[in-house]
Amino acid sequence: MKRLVSFLGRNLKEIYIISLFTLTTLIILMLFPGEGRFRFEFNKGTPWMHDELIAPFDFPIYKYDEEVTAERDSILKEFKPYFLLDPEISSQQLAALDQVFEEQWVAYVATEEGEQTRRQVQHLENMKSDYQRLAGDIIRLIYSKGIISNEDVLQRVDNKDLTIVIIENQVAEERDYNEVYSQKIAYEHALSRMETYVDSVYNKGDIEFFRSLNINEFLVPNLYYDEETSARVKNELISQISLTKGMVQSGQRIISRGELVTPEKFRVLESIRKEYEKNLGLQGWFNYIFLGKVVLVIILMVLLYLFLYNFKRKILQSPRETSFILLLILIMAVVSSLTLKFDVLSLYFLPFALVPILIRTFFDSRLALFIHIIVILIIGFWAPNSFEFIFLNLIVGIVAIFSLTNSYRRGILFLTAVLIVAASTSVYFAFSMIQEGNLNSIQFKVLLWFGGNGLLILTSYPLIFVFEKGFKFLSDSTLIELSDTNQPLLRELAEKAPGTFQHSLQVANLAEEAIYQIGGKALLVRTGALYHDIGKMSDPQYFIENQMTDDNPHDQLEYEESARIIIGHVTKGIEIARKHRLPEAIVDFITTHHGTTLVQYFYRSSLKKFPDDETQVEDFSYGGPKPFSRETAVLMMADSVEASSRSLKVKDEESLRGLVEQILEYQIAEGQYDNADITFRDIHRIKKIFHRKLMNIYHVRIEYPE
Repeated sequence: MKRLVSFLGRNLKEIYIISLFTLTTLIILMLFPGEGRFRFEFNKGTPWMHDELIAPFDFPIYKYDEEVTAERDSILKEFKPYFLLDPEISSQQLAALDQVFEEQWVAYVATEEGEQTRRQVQHLENMKSDYQRLAGDIIRLIYSKGIISNEDVLQRVDNKDLTIVIIENQVAEERDYNEVYSQKIAYEHALSRMETYVDSVYNKGDIEFFRSLNINEFLVPNLYYDEETSARVKNELISQISLTKGMVQSGQRIISRGELVTPEKFRVLESIRKEYEKNLGLQGWFNYIFLGKVVLVIILMVLLYLFLYNFKRKILQSPRETSFILLLILIMAVVSSLTLKFDVLSLYFLPFALVPILIRTFFDSRLALFIHIIVILIIGFWAPNSFEFIFLNLIVGIVAIFSLTNSYRRGILFLTAVLIVAASTSVYFAFSMIQEGNLNSIQFKVLLWFGGNGLLILTSYPLIFVFEKGFKFLSDSTLIELSDTNQPLLRELAEKAPGTFQHSLQVANLAEEAIYQIGGKALLVRTGALYHDIGKMSDPQYFIENQMTDDNPHDQLEYEESARIIIGHVTKGIEIARKHRLPEAIVDFITTHHGTTLVQYFYRSSLKKFPDDETQVEDFSYGGPKPFSRETAVLMMADSVEASSRSLKVKDEESLRGLVEQILEYQIAEGQYDNADITFRDIHRIKKIFHRKLMNIYHVRIEYPE
């Protein structure tokens, strides 16, 4: 038991990483569709590259989705929507009209009695029944046609010339849609009928009485859209559409090797593929199909693990970075699976190029391309036309990676999105020309999906910020902000230790040029160089570059104490950096820029003054660690060379070359680069770069022979 606990303790990180890979594999397997895959690949307009294909069973020839959609649209044009008529509404409104009529008539007659003769008033009283009957007849006529609610019908009926079916007391009657009224039209019709009748028979001024009745208040909808019946009838019509056109009998030859896949042959091949995969999907949960999927996914995940193990072991040793990569793969797999399942969006709408963009932002191009290939291979298992899908997205991913060579340039992601849309469109047109032989069959809706894909690429901006904060990464945008010399911490360094600040600027220039030439993250090196000596702000007078007079405070200290102060600027720098929440990648430059080297001047001075004493080397040595990356190693070189060059009395070509050679050879001999991914060839190039840059800094001219 103790051995087991000890083993788990020693290998906890490795166990966690393997668990992440296992969990990712299981989730991907759960996302796989249940059916199998047709074993033959084919494309319209290309020769059949397989053996002769004989139908192994009877199967129908399916229509294309476009054909089914066209038939569906044609049938639905003849569809007659159903409405329910409520007869109680007309009775209720007529009763309400009679009551209002009585009230308004009394008021109307009272007004006329004051202005008309008794004979005229008697005439109005005689006409009451005619007016009341007129209003009632008009209302009854309108309700017999039907008043339809705008909200109910205008949103459901596009063709206003169609026939509708009105159901009254379980009796259906067809009626032209134009015969029914909306509330507005019903009111206008009622008022017009009253005006016409009154003008031709009675006093023209009597129309004001009818206006006072507010007829519109009694014209309310009595026709309501019958959602249930309409949907049932519509579904019955759609169900009559045949999804097939013909049959292929078992044993019938479908296509021979070398035969061109014509549109008709393509239709038959697509039909047998659909039927074949559907029949495979009817097998049990655990079968050879499932086993094959397990093997393929495991192969891909093992390849990913081996790639990281051989080329990016540092990532594999970091649970945080490994989790980020596997999470990206899972997110794209889940989104793709849901897209295909619900069939609302096209798979080409999904921005698969986001994966290489995010990986390239936080890591490098080689890893970005490999992860992108893994993602599209996984999704290619269940994507329609898998070869086209993989080819197109492989091209798109490569374009995205190439376009991000300067990822910190403003507007680069917008340019990347444009290039991705252009690449997707070009590949789609190429495949269409191969398959169709012309451009007449181009589905321009696909181009809209590509456009949406490009817009989604722009979400890289917020996603980079989210992942950077969530996984504590360091993007180029953050490095640009940190490398601004107007940052408060750098301004403080310039005020408290101006010599150190100038030294840091020169080191940044040297290191940036060197890492750019040998390959590495130039912006990261520059930013790290600007902050590598911030610990000197605590006691700036103890560092020679900040001493403005000949008085040296070290003259009053013991050599061990002086060494302790000099070495302490690393520890203090780490404290200051973490207090100001600098990223750990920047703190690494502070901790490693002296490695485990000695404070040579004070160590040798101590040996010279006390030759008989056993001087402890540890008292004069930096605590390390040694540089563990190309960037931190180059910074150590640049820091040592720039600081030492200031003490040269004669700065000419030979002395500068000798200085660079001496310092770098000493650090090599001390094993300071043993943990860094840097070669002797790189170091040789760095020597030349430093020599050239120092000559430019000190304005040294090459002496030509006389």
